[in-house]
Amino acid sequence: MSDTLLDIEPGLAGLPPTVGDHLRGLRGALHLRILGTVRAAMREQGRSLTGAQGQGLALGVRTAVDTFVDAVAEPDRALAPTRAVFHTLGRTEYREGHRVDALRAVLTLGARDIWAFLVEQAAAPAATGGTPTGPDTGRAGTDAGRAGTDAGPAPADLYVIAGALFGYADALAGAAAEGFLDEQRDTAQDWATLRRRLVTLLVQPDPPAEEVLRAAAEAARWPLPATVAVVSVHGTDAEHLARVVGAGTVATVIGDAVRLVLPEPRTPGRLDQARQALAGRRAAVGPAVARHRARLSYRLSRRALTLHQQGALGPDPVLSCDDHLLTLLTDWEPGLAGHLADTVLAPLAGLRPTTRRTLAQTLHGWLRRQGQVVAVAEDLHTHPQTIRYRMRQLRALFGPALDDPDARLVLALALRSRPTSGADHSDAG
Repeated sequence: MSDTLLDIEPGLAGLPPTVGDHLRGLRGALHLRILGTVRAAMREQGRSLTGAQGQGLALGVRTAVDTFVDAVAEPDRALAPTRAVFHTLGRTEYREGHRVDALRAVLTLGARDIWAFLVEQAAAPAATGGTPTGPDTGRAGTDAGRAGTDAGPAPADLYVIAGALFGYADALAGAAAEGFLDEQRDTAQDWATLRRRLVTLLVQPDPPAEEVLRAAAEAARWPLPATVAVVSVHGTDAEHLARVVGAGTVATVIGDAVRLVLPEPRTPGRLDQARQALAGRRAAVGPAVARHRARLSYRLSRRALTLHQQGALGPDPVLSCDDHLLTLLTDWEPGLAGHLADTVLAPLAGLRPTTRRTLAQTLHGWLRRQGQVVAVAEDLHTHPQTIRYRMRQLRALFGPALDDPDARLVLALALRSRPTSGADHSDAG
């Protein structure tokens, strides 16, 4: 980084003091000319120097001109204050929604115009025959290209000034670009914080007050939807996934996964678009719910993703919670399904393993087929009479429970978790 104009153009050290004095004398004229050039450039960009950003840019132009003419006279003068001005202008450009290239273009035009102005000043004596004469003519001849005239620097000095001028413009453009990128980074961090707060409010246990939610949504520039779906995705790249899914999706990392909040998920094609965007990722799409019930969608997708990672919900990488509600219900609390099976299937526990397995398969089939013995026999590839014999054994073990609708439901749920092995395993989940 160049701290002084001398760092940019070492040749400034050899300029006669009169050159710096001459440029200082042009300060007012340079202000008027360069501001006119910048004003025209701003008009071409559809902007003006009348607003707050325009006034800041006008101040920046005057500061840049003042620093340059002073630094030509004092090349070791620090440039840091002026770089700070353009760093701030770069930040403002980002906040105003402009591109940093626009500010770079203004700086380039300004530098060219300063150069053109100085060349015009230097050319004026030649047009009027103003070359010095008199006793010092011989020395002026031997110092041709260095001594200059009252109208401006000599050509050799102009070349040194040109190197300093365009290097100086590049340094200011670099400071503006740094400011632009710094603001972009800080804003991204701010947006991430705002979006995280918004998503957290939506899925917290107690729904927030409507005014609190609206304030958070307004701060995050997110139009509040009537309905949402929460999608849990394996990974931590929340910002990337929100951009890929699009459609106004906001996202943050909660726990060990990305939580996407998809607005108005029942919009035709929106869920399909989200699934396509998440192709190749392990994800669980929560149900579409009213906004105030976002936590339900979040909890279902969170649990579904956990079960998915354990291999309990099939091979499809992107699954819908609505397609797995029974599994989510029975496997919601780790260990509960196993305890249910241990308790409800206890009558089978004292049997030999082979008998236990056979009777569990038969009972499961009988419950699924609603007591249709022939259908059960076909499913199990055995004779109906064999099924009847097994059912007599099961009735002796379970008694009236086989005729009670609620008991049959509980038996079906228990056997769903252990369809072939009865009560010979404990559920470690």
